[in-house]
Amino acid sequence: MLRAALPLLGLPLAGAAAEGEPTQEPGAPGEPPPSLALFRWQWHEVEAPYLVALWILVASLAKIVFHLSRKVTSLVPESCLLILLGLVLGGIVLAVAKKAEYQLEPGTFFLFLLPPIVLDSGYFMPSRLFFDNLGAILTYAVVGTLWNAFTTGAALWGLQQAGLVGHVKAGLLDFLLFGSLISAVDPVAVLAVFEEVHVNETLFIIVFGESLLNDAVTVVLYKVCNSFVEMGSANVQATDYLKGIASLFVVSLGGAAVGLVFAFLLALTTRFTKRVRIIEPLLVFLLAYAAYLTAEMASLSAILAVTMCGLGCKKYVEANISHKSRTAVKYTMKTLASCAETVIFMLLGISAVDSSKWAWDSGLVLGTLVFILFFRALGVVLQTWVLNQFRLVPLDKIDQVVMSYGGLRGAVAFALVILLDRTKVPAKDYFVATTIVVVFFTVIVQGLTIKPLVKWLKVKRSEHHKPTLNQELHEHTFDHILAAVEDVVGHHGYHYWRDRWEQFDKKYLSQLLMRRSAYRIRDQIWDVYYRLNIRDAISFVDQVGQQLVVRGQKGSRGLTLPSMPSRNSVAETSVTNLLRESGSGACLDLQVIDTVRSGRDREDAVMHHLLCGGLYKPRRRVRAGELRMQILEDARERQDKEVFQQNMKQRLESFKSTKHNICFTKSKPRLRKAGR
Repeated sequence: MLRAALPLLGLPLAGAAAEGEPTQEPGAPGEPPPSLALFRWQWHEVEAPYLVALWILVASLAKIVFHLSRKVTSLVPESCLLILLGLVLGGIVLAVAKKAEYQLEPGTFFLFLLPPIVLDSGYFMPSRLFFDNLGAILTYAVVGTLWNAFTTGAALWGLQQAGLVGHVKAGLLDFLLFGSLISAVDPVAVLAVFEEVHVNETLFIIVFGESLLNDAVTVVLYKVCNSFVEMGSANVQATDYLKGIASLFVVSLGGAAVGLVFAFLLALTTRFTKRVRIIEPLLVFLLAYAAYLTAEMASLSAILAVTMCGLGCKKYVEANISHKSRTAVKYTMKTLASCAETVIFMLLGISAVDSSKWAWDSGLVLGTLVFILFFRALGVVLQTWVLNQFRLVPLDKIDQVVMSYGGLRGAVAFALVILLDRTKVPAKDYFVATTIVVVFFTVIVQGLTIKPLVKWLKVKRSEHHKPTLNQELHEHTFDHILAAVEDVVGHHGYHYWRDRWEQFDKKYLSQLLMRRSAYRIRDQIWDVYYRLNIRDAISFVDQVGQQLVVRGQKGSRGLTLPSMPSRNSVAETSVTNLLRESGSGACLDLQVIDTVRSGRDREDAVMHHLLCGGLYKPRRRVRAGELRMQILEDARERQDKEVFQQNMKQRLESFKSTKHNICFTKSKPRLRKAGR
């Protein structure tokens, strides 16, 4: 299997005898008999896996060295440094071996390096933000890519007709083919640069979503134009154009359908893995990769397939698999994506050193750079003007500048141009050189200048913080209100259909794809309330010290606790006034709040106070029509007392289970038996 993968990796097939070299059979007359060798050098047996491991090791060491200097990484994107490192390594290999040994092969890129990056992006993509901006993303991905491809190809053909591109012998179809592969925004380059810039979430999801979804348009345009070039312009019929338009819907919708089918299979499979938790991470990667290969096998959009697979399965998979499996999936996926991205940029730099595969034409290179920037900016302005007529929050001019400047090209364009047939496209060498220059210019020059541009324009940055409980409650409340308003006025808009989808998902899909223990009806506010109790109990132990005094009605009792490190570095710990009276018993109730460390802690503490007072379930049902204010005073005092006692009991038991390895579940039968 490894020997079969060597041509994909751009490595020579080892172990084969050279042509024309005489072979000598062992045991020939006149030869001494073979003897036992103490040491044998078997490089050919391990050459392929050893070189793969060596490249990953070099890439990992390069990332470590880059991040030793915070000043360098704050100014220069990591992708730029990796490309420059690839250029250096390629130059060294070329000087030593007198030829370029290692290249970024299209098969290696599309089958092994690209899938983990796209899977990581689709699986961890914020689905709410993605679907909120789906209309804008589809507009830029479909209309924008078509606009950039045809305008760039036609403009380059005009330059050639004007005599400004003298060395390139190509027709209109050749330039349209080149425009289709050079105009698509690359997801790998966008992800590498924009994650370091930290623009706001809306701007990032629009540009990155466009780079993912324009794959279907790029694949269709590339295959249609390549087929037309092979057929010849004289043999293209009107039905061929209609088939090309129809293939756009087939490739895009077919790729999305394949991804959703495998997402359904993945969610359904993880429902029955309760007794075999060890294979849960394997199933996630295996079925997602199977979705990519199935779409690639059927000539559909593989990027769109694995993106939809990750988006569609995450909710159900995360609910079915264990916490350890979720952690393993997260870090394994991030590691694979980071390694693949590093190797891609290094191999891009190494591939540029091989001058035997490209030819230079200054007019074509300069014309391509000018046209892709100009038509990208013009298309963004025109499309944004149309979208702002329908958007509730319009995209301003600063956002349009960043979107225009953030149209980066990368390894996808390079792999597609390498796949061209030189016999059918005589100008392939010129197209390869132009693509390399465009990729280097967008990743290095635009990647270096986009962060100062964002700072100069004062673009709103992303805020990396988890929403508070108050924010989540208000967000869900507004969603229900807006859906109700649309229902009342009879307008079936976005909120109406989202509410209908959530009801369908809750009624059918969740019950089918989630195991019962994961889908049991439970209030999430109770879970948050329980976690806050545990967090405050741990914070209390850290603040008090080694000895906790619990005083009851019959006297006092001392409980000696082990010494524990302080958690002052944890931003989420909230400190309450846990001593009601100086020297009295411990107060484990959050009714008293007087000390918090930040605005978020204050908001969490206030919400905890509201939950503590409101989330009480009386033992006896209240008669219909009886108001809450009609409860007797003694019943209300008894309720407050039981709430306090329940809080104190839960925190002490939670503290025991977390600090002294006492199983919390084993104490429940004893409490139930004691009648507490």
